[in-house]
Amino acid sequence: MHNDTITTPNLSWQEEALCAETGSEFFFPEPGSSVREAKRICGLCEMRSACLEYALNNDERFGVWGGLSEKERLSLRRAQD
Repeated sequence: MHNDTITTPNLSWQEEALCAETGSEFFFPEPGSSVREAKRICGLCEMRSACLEYALNNDERFGVWGGLSEKERLSLRRAQD
């Protein structure tokens, strides 16, 4: 028998993340806008590592996740390969 069970990621960390209490405009800024404020908020967040792990595992391509921008996550992925 073949089991095609799809597991959904555990997203409970999102409820405790500081970004849940902040506007998404900081984390998904317009192209060319600063991500400094998002990174500052991420730096204070206890869920930062879970957030970054989620973004890397799910190939999130937009926004700031776990304190890293799109370009920084791409560089990290390339360094891990």
